[in-house]
Amino acid sequence: MKVPEWLPYGRQTITSEDEQMVLDCLRSDYLTQGPQVPAFENELTLKCNSTHAVAFNSATSALHAACLALGLGPGDLLWTSPISFVASANCGLYCGASIDFVDIDPDTALISLSSLEQRLQQAQANGTLPKVLVPVHLAGTSCPMAELAMLADRYGFQILEDASHAVGASYDGLPVGSCEFSAITVFSFHPVKIITTGEGGAALSRDPELVERLQRLRSHGISRDAFEQSSPGPWYYEQQELGFNYRLTDLQASLGLSQLRRLTEIVDRRQELMARYRQLVQGWPSSFLDEPANCRSSYHLAVITIPDASPNQHRALFEGMRAARIGVQLHYWPIPLQPHYRRLGFKPGDFPLAERYANTSFSLPLFPAMTEADQDRVLSCLEALLKQQGLA
Repeated sequence: MKVPEWLPYGRQTITSEDEQMVLDCLRSDYLTQGPQVPAFENELTLKCNSTHAVAFNSATSALHAACLALGLGPGDLLWTSPISFVASANCGLYCGASIDFVDIDPDTALISLSSLEQRLQQAQANGTLPKVLVPVHLAGTSCPMAELAMLADRYGFQILEDASHAVGASYDGLPVGSCEFSAITVFSFHPVKIITTGEGGAALSRDPELVERLQRLRSHGISRDAFEQSSPGPWYYEQQELGFNYRLTDLQASLGLSQLRRLTEIVDRRQELMARYRQLVQGWPSSFLDEPANCRSSYHLAVITIPDASPNQHRALFEGMRAARIGVQLHYWPIPLQPHYRRLGFKPGDFPLAERYANTSFSLPLFPAMTEADQDRVLSCLEALLKQQGLA
């Protein structure tokens, strides 16, 4: 009996054009610190209707540098969503700040506006307002940025968008990354994301001072054109602050530049696949996360929720799909329940909606090269397992 092909939850798509761009870079004079990184940054800026983009070797590096650029440090607070990859919170810990979380909206799994407003009112009374809020655009769908920006104005915090999933998405007709409602937006270009540079990320901003600091922080804190003393010669550079080696290579940027040129095509295909998924599960005891009317998701993930599933049933569904060689994944187990964050004082029950989400949801396979036959296989298996568990 033939073993079915492994169907992952995400997979990069590499074309002959991508290969040629990387090959051209390999044959050029620059493998790093050459022309491809600025070209990639410029194209990303145009795609996002922003003014500046700074490429990094990962979204985690970009989040760390962004927090530093925003002045986050010891004694400060960063708030984010409990449903995200740990980097959304770790970036604050790297700076010596304290972390807290705001529970999610169960329909979207994005940060809950009502919970956030309630927490902000309490924090204002207690003198514990956050310095930075990191809303996470889970699965490629934007958080309600206009409302978040109004709260930021009222309570005096800065917004750092974790848009790792959301390059190519839009909110109120504006591309995610335009930074109309935030100080900085961060993208990820990991292979399972919308476009890839192998590993990589970027931070976008409209603030020239933030951009200058982001550029400096990614390269050891060194400046070659802003000296505090007269230059001894044309070879001279200065380390203005403690920075990092967070640079993206030209090889990576050449791949990203090629992929970026077909961003619209990639997102359109993901939208098509999600529309078909939604159509096929109508009437099922499960649903996909909501896409608000003023958002166009880039659909990095196809997150399905089975609200009546017990934790044991949820695990059985997950393991049954994996046994059928369908690579479902949970995005994500709540950050506050990770051992490191438990040691910081978080405990089960702190964020009940996030915990409920984690015990009833998982991501189905979704990537541009996926076929309708692949989708039929995924849903046929899930339907059989739902019946087996008495959930359909």
